[in-house]
Amino acid sequence: MAEPTPDDVRNFIAAGLQCTHLEVEGDGRHFFATIVAAEFEGCSRVRRHQRVYAALGDRMREQIHALSMKTLTPAEWQASLATQGHPH
Repeated sequence: MAEPTPDDVRNFIAAGLQCTHLEVEGDGRHFFATIVAAEFEGCSRVRRHQRVYAALGDRMREQIHALSMKTLTPAEWQASLATQGHPH
């Protein structure tokens, strides 16, 4: 089975979770994702990660060896952009 690309992982997440912003970087084995979804509002970080794992399903066990993620609500994302000096 071919190793997934960052675009593959992005598509896998997007297929199972409605995101307002989604970035994925990686090398085929280890990935880092920034995931912004309104659904995360009121959820703990653990619950947010569980939701992403659910969206990935069996791919998390079979194709993706390591996934680090930053999960944010749209408001948290805007606040993080403001602190980085990026325009809204």
